[in-house]
Amino acid sequence: MRNVKKSTFNFCAVAVALSFMASTGAALAQSNDTLAKVKATGEITMGVRDSSGALSYTLGDGKYVGFHIDVCQKIVANVEKAVGKKLDTKYVAVTSQNRIPLVQNGTVDIECGSTTNNAARQKDVAFALTTYVEEVRIAVKANSGITSINQLNGKNVATTTGTTSVQILRKHERAAGVDFKEVYGKDHAESFLLLESGRADAFVMDGQILAGNIALSKSPADYKIVGEVLSVEPIAIMLRKDDPAFKKVADDTIREMAKSGELAKSYDKWFVQPIPPKNTRVGLPASETTRAAWVNLNDKPMEDYAKK
Repeated sequence: MRNVKKSTFNFCAVAVALSFMASTGAALAQSNDTLAKVKATGEITMGVRDSSGALSYTLGDGKYVGFHIDVCQKIVANVEKAVGKKLDTKYVAVTSQNRIPLVQNGTVDIECGSTTNNAARQKDVAFALTTYVEEVRIAVKANSGITSINQLNGKNVATTTGTTSVQILRKHERAAGVDFKEVYGKDHAESFLLLESGRADAFVMDGQILAGNIALSKSPADYKIVGEVLSVEPIAIMLRKDDPAFKKVADDTIREMAKSGELAKSYDKWFVQPIPPKNTRVGLPASETTRAAWVNLNDKPMEDYAKK
């Protein structure tokens, strides 16, 4: 009898353990199955930026607009078709520091900001097809006299915490022997304020972010973008890793938009035409590299663009 009872106990313990493992496995699987998650909850969470140029910025009162917001809204519409129900779209403002962790842990389902697709980040997250190819540049006050990297010696250079722009500047061949001090803003708006207030002599960042912040500033004519192109970077919408079904919806949406011309039309809406709230123009027509990315759609990292 003792043996029977012991066997019965062991069987029950194993059954409970297997049941727990199965439920845990299902939970983990769903955490990387965005379509299943949004269908079950009835909502999808979009990571947005407060001041990422014309890609993603806020008008206040929880309203976000921009080129990547347009693309993400189109993706969400196709997600709704895929899951067969209308979804409540929630917006979460992310920063350069927290955007990757918030995608990884499921707080944000799709990040619609200004994130560079690079090899290091691909180890943690996935990226949709490239929708914009960026050139990292330097913004200065128009009367500063600064026109090149080698004039930054002894200067304060602003950038945004969690971005790679200053590291890229330091690695540039023209920066050899140039000694500057880094000052950081918590977001792009604060970094631009460092330049605007005179606490920084230059702001190093993606060209469109610089152009967007200049266009939305109190006096756009007081600033200019100068110097050498520091790097060329593919900017893409960020997704959770190992979620092929959701990535397919995102990629197919971008393919549709590129083929129909909607992608180019949306780009011109935000980068060429007057934009709210001041109806100013960013004045940045799509570059040849960006247009080439729309023709030959891919999700290659930045390192591939650096290859000769």
